[in-house]
Parts: sequence; structure tokens; C-alpha cells
Amino acid sequence: MAKQKNGENKAKHTKLLNQKKNKKKQQKELYKLRLKEIARLANKQSESDD
Repeated sequence: MAKQKNGENKAKHTKLLNQKKNKKKQQKELYKLRLKEIARLANKQSESDD
């Protein structure tokens, strides 16, 4: 059986792309959490102003 051409390079490339996707996903989730926290603090402050 012949060795897969560029198999190692493809595996490394896939690994890097997956890392990139995961990083984007984590950043998006963190951004959502930050927005929720800011909104919560803003609501809390506006309630106390009333």
C-alpha cells in the first residue's frame, strides 16, 4: 500500500484550522459574556437612579 501523499501536511493544516476555529468560537463566546455583563450593570445602575 502506498503512503498517502502530503498526509502529514494535511493533518497539520487541519489541526491549525481547527485551532483557529476554536479560538474564534471562544472569542465570540467571551464577547457575548462581556456584553451581557455590561448590560446587566447598566440595568442595575438605571434601576438605582430611578
